[in-house]
Amino acid sequence: MNRQSVCLALALVCAANLPAHAQTAKVPTLDEYRRYALTHEGDIARGAKLFSDEQKLACVKCHSTDGKASKAGPDLYAAGDAYGRRDLVNSVLTPSATIAPGYGTVIVETKAGEQVQGTLKQSNADGIQLMNAEGKLIKIAKADIQQQQGSATSLMPEGLQNGLTLAEFTDLIEYLTTLKQPANTLVSDHGMPPQIPELAKPIVATPFFAEPLTVAGTKARAGLTEMVQVPGSPDVFLVLHQTGLIWRMQKTATGEQKSVFSDLTGPVFYERGPNGLLGLAFHPKFRENRKYYLQHQIFEDGTVATVIEEKEATADFMRDSGKPPRRLIKINSVAEDHSGGSLEFGADGYLYFGMGDTGPHNDPNGHAQNLKLLLGKMLRIDVDHQADGNAYAIPSDNPFRGQADVRPEIWAYGFRNPWRFSFDAVTHELWLADVGQDRVEEVDIVHRGENYGWSVFEGFEPFSNQYRVEGRKFTRPVFAYRRKYGNSITGGYVYRGDKKSSFYGVYLCGDYTSKRIFGVKQEKGALKAVHQLGTIPQGLVSFGTDEANNLYAVGYEGMIYRLDFGGANYNEVKAE
Repeated sequence: MNRQSVCLALALVCAANLPAHAQTAKVPTLDEYRRYALTHEGDIARGAKLFSDEQKLACVKCHSTDGKASKAGPDLYAAGDAYGRRDLVNSVLTPSATIAPGYGTVIVETKAGEQVQGTLKQSNADGIQLMNAEGKLIKIAKADIQQQQGSATSLMPEGLQNGLTLAEFTDLIEYLTTLKQPANTLVSDHGMPPQIPELAKPIVATPFFAEPLTVAGTKARAGLTEMVQVPGSPDVFLVLHQTGLIWRMQKTATGEQKSVFSDLTGPVFYERGPNGLLGLAFHPKFRENRKYYLQHQIFEDGTVATVIEEKEATADFMRDSGKPPRRLIKINSVAEDHSGGSLEFGADGYLYFGMGDTGPHNDPNGHAQNLKLLLGKMLRIDVDHQADGNAYAIPSDNPFRGQADVRPEIWAYGFRNPWRFSFDAVTHELWLADVGQDRVEEVDIVHRGENYGWSVFEGFEPFSNQYRVEGRKFTRPVFAYRRKYGNSITGGYVYRGDKKSSFYGVYLCGDYTSKRIFGVKQEKGALKAVHQLGTIPQGLVSFGTDEANNLYAVGYEGMIYRLDFGGANYNEVKAE
């Protein structure tokens, strides 16, 4: 969820060298810093000087601003585009509240008794590389590692602001707001318009359930990940929570009924970031065989892995049967990030599921372009048959079946972190949203055997030639957007409700961070139009649909919204 993430990509990791007077002078409270910075205008030049001052803040030790993500903390190249002023303020004042995927602190204990911590820059068979808060790269051989674990605490020390006056803190925030993405740094392409117009009248997001669905007492920030209608039961939905809880929600004439369909909080691995219970798909013959499928993380043999499991509902479809799951596949992660999300059955009856490169940033091992691996791929399997010692079979028309040194499960490749995909109910085209790294988010229409570019390309723009393979062609996105519109794309659905609606045939997707909903029209794989349709109040983590082709938006913080298109017109946008 880059939905997955699911997180604020600005946990500033600065090494604070606080002056002596800060220990004696009265320090303003967090609320005082926040209120002042939100009600006063700072000085950009003074803020830039503070950012670069290695004696006072030393932010430059941990943060690049050139889009290369070369240091321990998140690159701030387009921080002012990606986040509003309030978000920037909160990320400095409470650095551990929300940590960007890939920038969580990793703690390693060596066999010699040394403890090392930093952000993960590389992990392979030889060992790992951590970058500490001073910007030093530390290499640790695999044989020397006693224990490795993640931490919910940012490398940035609490209280960075204590060495600053209210005015100085506001100057720093003012500078961060100016870090915006120049349009001329990106390849000019019709699929990435510089401006995305808003509808003259936005679509309306109305709460679908009366109360938010939350889990109290979780040790880390966690929320909803998906809502799926139960086949044959138009008023019954399953709602997934990241920690492994699945609720059964039934709409009735008098309200709604809530019950626990399944509690998987034991086997599902979730500690932080875009892990946990991510997706659910019903077998095409669910009303006959009661089978459904889950995609989630586990911690097994000292490693985080993604698994696809087959489960079975009770005869009355009210809950999970309690029978042990049948594991179809297990895919080990490298850095616990970019695990992809969602799985769907195609009209062909086969199960499709997406896997991200699993990190670290920049895909340093070239997972997405490596056809020997399942990482960074769209995968397709036959769950109704078994062959070659697997719990599944390979469909006969999978593009790489029978090729040496290529995994036959691969349907398409070159993805960073596919966060939600779906099939158009009419054309059966596979629409996928791929979370970007530093500059853009993208939407692809995925075809058999094609290469979607990561990490040679990010969106339409060249990214790195390190893993470019001579002779390979790349499929361009249908649509991509810059950081000023958001930084974590969430895939949705092509609207196929009212055929007379101006939205009929429009693909809806959105952004987790900015909470914007976009409507995309394409023709033969090329962008025809894209508009901002509206927003929802919470982090937009997923979309849902039902048998009547209504569309829903899932808020990470617990609310689900039904999207109403009736009062809006796709063809009417605000005047510039």
